[in-house]
Amino acid sequence: MTVSPTPEELPHLWQKPAYATLLDVLQRLRQEPRIWGLKESREEILKAQAASMAEMAFNRQEIISFLSSIIKSGLPWLDSDEQREDIWEEASRRLSERCGRTAMGEIIRRWPFRDEKNVSSESGSDFDLAIREPPLTGDSLGLKTWGSSYVLAQLLPQFSAGPLAHLFLGDEPLDVLELGSGTGLLGIAAACLWKADVTLTDLPNIIPNLSHNAELNRETVEARGGRVEAAALTWGSDDYEEETHPRFRELNRYKLIIVADPLYDDHHPELLSSAINEQLSLESDARLLVMVPQRDETTKGLTKSLRCKLEQASSPLTLVEDAIASGEDDWGEGDTDETDRVGFWWGVYRREKPSW
Repeated sequence: MTVSPTPEELPHLWQKPAYATLLDVLQRLRQEPRIWGLKESREEILKAQAASMAEMAFNRQEIISFLSSIIKSGLPWLDSDEQREDIWEEASRRLSERCGRTAMGEIIRRWPFRDEKNVSSESGSDFDLAIREPPLTGDSLGLKTWGSSYVLAQLLPQFSAGPLAHLFLGDEPLDVLELGSGTGLLGIAAACLWKADVTLTDLPNIIPNLSHNAELNRETVEARGGRVEAAALTWGSDDYEEETHPRFRELNRYKLIIVADPLYDDHHPELLSSAINEQLSLESDARLLVMVPQRDETTKGLTKSLRCKLEQASSPLTLVEDAIASGEDDWGEGDTDETDRVGFWWGVYRREKPSW
C-alpha cells in the first residue's frame, strides 16, 4: 500500500528536485475513488474514510499549493520537455482529483462481486468488473457509475431466486434488456450473475464507452456463462435510423427489463414508461425491475411520477413487490469524493392481467 507524503515531505522547487523525485511524490499523492468492497465491514470502511477525510482536511491546502506551484513552474532544471510534460500532467491530475468527481480525468474503477450460486464452479464465486469512466464534460451523466447500479447489481441473485425466479427455469439463457445503462455496471453484472444475454442501451453518445466496458469485461462475462452487447436506444424517439438500433423495431420482445437511477428531469418518467411499454413483452410472466434512489424530495417526486405512468400505460403494469434498500451514493460534488448513505427504492412490476 502506497503511503501519501506529508506536507513536510513535499520537495521545495527552489531545491530543483530531480525528475524521479517529483514523479514519485506526485504518484504517492494519487487519490482513487472509493469502492465499497466485499471484504471490509461497514464499520471498517467508515473508520478508514473518516481518517482519510481528516488527513485531507489537514493537508489539503499545503498539497494544493504544492501542485499549483509545479503547474506554474517552467521546471527549467529538468533534462527534457518530455520530463516536464510528464510532471505537469501528473500534477494536473492530482489537482483535479481534489476538485470533486466532475473535474477528474478518465478513471477505471473495479467493482467486486460475490456469486454464492457459483462457489464450486471453475469461474469461482468472487469476481470483479472493470468499468471505465471518461472525464465528465457537458451533458454526460451516462459516463458516471451511479451508486444505485452497484446496489441493485449486488441484489440480483436475490431477485432471480425470488420474484423473478420463474424467468430462470428454462435451459436457454434469458434475454434481458437494460434501459439507460450508463457505464454498464448493472447490465454486465446481470450477464455474469444470471448467466443471461444482456443488451445494454443508452443514448448514441454514450454507446462508445458502454461498448468499451462490455468488451473490457467480455472474458469475465463469458467465463460465467453470460453474453453482453450494447446498442443505442433513445426513449421516445421515432428516428430509428439515427438514434435507435434497428433491433428495437420489433416491439415487446423482452421478458425482463432492468433499469437503475433513470430519472433526472420531469420528462423522464413519461419517456421511460413509454420505452418500457414498447419493449417489455405483453405476456403475463414478463417483469420490470427498477431502482430509483430517494436522495431528496425531487427524486422522490420523480419516483412517484414514474409509478403513476407505469400504472396508466396503454398496457398497464402492476407492482408485484417493492422495498427500500440502503446503500452508498458516492457522488461527491465538493472538495472530497464524498459518500452518502441513501435509500434506494426498488420495484418489480408485471403486466396487468387482462380483464377478459
